[in-house]
Amino acid sequence: MTLRPGRDCPLDYRLSSAAFSGETQLSCQSLYVVGGLYGNLQALDALEQLLLQEPGAQAVFNGDAHWFDRDQQLFLEIEERLIKHLPLRGNVETELGRSGDNGAGCGCAYPDSVAEHTVDWSNAIHRTLRTTLMGLPGLREQMASRPAYALVNVNGHRIAITHGDEQSLAGWQCSREALQNASRRRQLATWMTEQRVSVLATSHTCTPAALKMAEGVVINNGAAGMPNFAGTHYGLVSRIANSQHPLAIYRTQLNDLFVEAIPLVYDQTNFLLDFSRQWPSESPAAYSYWNRLIEGPSGTPHSALLHGFHLCQSNPLQDACLP
Repeated sequence: MTLRPGRDCPLDYRLSSAAFSGETQLSCQSLYVVGGLYGNLQALDALEQLLLQEPGAQAVFNGDAHWFDRDQQLFLEIEERLIKHLPLRGNVETELGRSGDNGAGCGCAYPDSVAEHTVDWSNAIHRTLRTTLMGLPGLREQMASRPAYALVNVNGHRIAITHGDEQSLAGWQCSREALQNASRRRQLATWMTEQRVSVLATSHTCTPAALKMAEGVVINNGAAGMPNFAGTHYGLVSRIANSQHPLAIYRTQLNDLFVEAIPLVYDQTNFLLDFSRQWPSESPAAYSYWNRLIEGPSGTPHSALLHGFHLCQSNPLQDACLP
């Protein structure tokens, strides 16, 4: 099979049907799921400050921790800090971890609705990061050895974590559009019941989505290292815990478990300085992401809420985002 770079999934992206049927690997009372850090060192600083304020909290990085960090020292620093937590593989780490080029490009598996020039830019960013890794011996193997999924016990609930969806490392079936489909919701409800999973936490699509069903909760944090809503300059992470967080943007409750979106309010000035130093104005990353980094994408927190979640009106960051 010939892969279309950036469009098609390699066969090894598929997750086993038994992937989430085993025992949990980690237990905690408060879990942060960090998808799409994208090499934003300042967002990592913000996350670690949150963790310091919540003793005992654990963080799982569910893929694409790298993307904008073409600078070798920055890439290395992020790697050294990631391994203090539980890092998983996203498509970025999976393709960077390969010893050769298998034709998948960035591995994003973009749907046909995504413009071809966006796919081309992502493939070009991926090629640049492969060059970065040439000067960092051992890191390719380190990323390749990471698992593609995790199962965590939070307050007695089984939390399934992967980058894309429960079927594929780079699947798009937890996108906002897919989760609006009734047949997809029925499929997820059956899967969550069979696997005894209370929450499925994903990212990959760069657009947050939150859905509560009778059988469980699906939360997609969008991106930890980029804005997710119009007029904002903060990333999002998913928090799953036995208590509420005062900074939550939106949340739901499943029995004694709270599932929330928490803002990562990073140092925008220094992040943009880092970005511009690595990706000048005519680079593929600047073409693809600069407007989002400055203005945020379209949409508000309300647009992420599909069913069963509510906005936390007490959060001061809401004021500029409410419809």
